[in-house]
Amino acid sequence: MRKITAQQITFFFMMFGVILFLGIGTAYGLLGKLPLGDFRGMTLVIGAIVFVYLYAFAVYRMFLRFMPLKEGDIVEGSREEFAAQVNILFYLMLFNSLIRTHFLPVPLMRLIYQALGARLGDNTYSAGTLLDPALTEFGVNCIIGHDAVLFCHAIEGKHFSLSRIRVGDNVTIGATAVIMSGVNIGDGAIVSAGSVVLKNTQIGPNEIWGGVPAKRLIRKEQV
Repeated sequence: MRKITAQQITFFFMMFGVILFLGIGTAYGLLGKLPLGDFRGMTLVIGAIVFVYLYAFAVYRMFLRFMPLKEGDIVEGSREEFAAQVNILFYLMLFNSLIRTHFLPVPLMRLIYQALGARLGDNTYSAGTLLDPALTEFGVNCIIGHDAVLFCHAIEGKHFSLSRIRVGDNVTIGATAVIMSGVNIGDGAIVSAGSVVLKNTQIGPNEIWGGVPAKRLIRKEQV
């Protein structure tokens, strides 16, 4: 694993400082003068947290606009590595607490993933975790089962790469399944619960995959 440098940490915390200033300032400005009675402190804290995350989404998307994540091998010391490492800091410090919790309802998680850059078609929901939303694409009518994990990064020693996950329409990913970087899943496919789909696997339309590592079991027409 590559070390996150002082420059990357400093850059992130500069943005984080702006996020905190805007979030706390907005909460106090909008709520501070209201007659909140005994709930004043609690209301201000909750309001500040909500506004901090709203500004975090906006700042993060601006960051991605000017420093987009590059697919492929990430060269050490490059601008692409700087962007990827700062992206990791956003998740370690801010977003991981949102996307790894079971407290938030699934419909709200859809909005959060979209705010983080995921492309989710109509009626597509995740009860699992998308660790790299900005590099994740789903078609319509898909479901990601409870505690499934999809990640578009590969960290193997000092080797670091990013590769988009693309999923078609009407796809089911079972509970606790793991989908690694670079996987493409065709329309109507099913990934069985508990499966581990290795990097760069190509799953064809209407295929059913399962196992560790996942292999094609059958096509749905044969069922």
